[in-house]
Amino acid sequence: MEATGARIGEGAEPIESMEWLREFGERYVAAWNSHDPKAVVACVHQDVVWIDPALAEPAIGRDAVADFVRSSSVAFPDLSFGDPGKPALSDDSRAAYVPWRMTATNTGPIDPPGFAATGKAVSVSGFDVWQFRDMLIWRYEAIYDFSAVARQLGLLPPRGGFAEAAMVRAQRLRARLPF
Repeated sequence: MEATGARIGEGAEPIESMEWLREFGERYVAAWNSHDPKAVVACVHQDVVWIDPALAEPAIGRDAVADFVRSSSVAFPDLSFGDPGKPALSDDSRAAYVPWRMTATNTGPIDPPGFAATGKAVSVSGFDVWQFRDMLIWRYEAIYDFSAVARQLGLLPPRGGFAEAAMVRAQRLRARLPF
């Protein structure tokens, strides 16, 4: 987890067993699917560092994670996570790799940064990297294609179109400017 300055597994406690991890994962997914910030933060350590491509910077601590759950639920009231596969453990059992599939419809504002609702549906697959302390997620990192989500929402233009070409030209012009 580069943003925390620690390598995967460094400082984390070993995961008890795959059975424990599966049970924990079921509780965690149920918490997200209930849209209950308290249920989600019950799964995380008080000193959690939470990295997600949707966040401008990591969420630090339970209150910040609860805020992220709340804002996600406002932006995507039908947000739902499914389990597309089995989790895996790192060789030293200090990190879990947990696949997921998320579907949602953007019917509320995405804040931050303040985008208006688009009414568009999204579907994305990804995986989480979980590290534990005291049997709670202590370091969290979501890995998924955020640009695909932004394109599905209409926040980025479709690939290969006029709007994408215009963005490329604007970026090239900006790259030549001295600021």
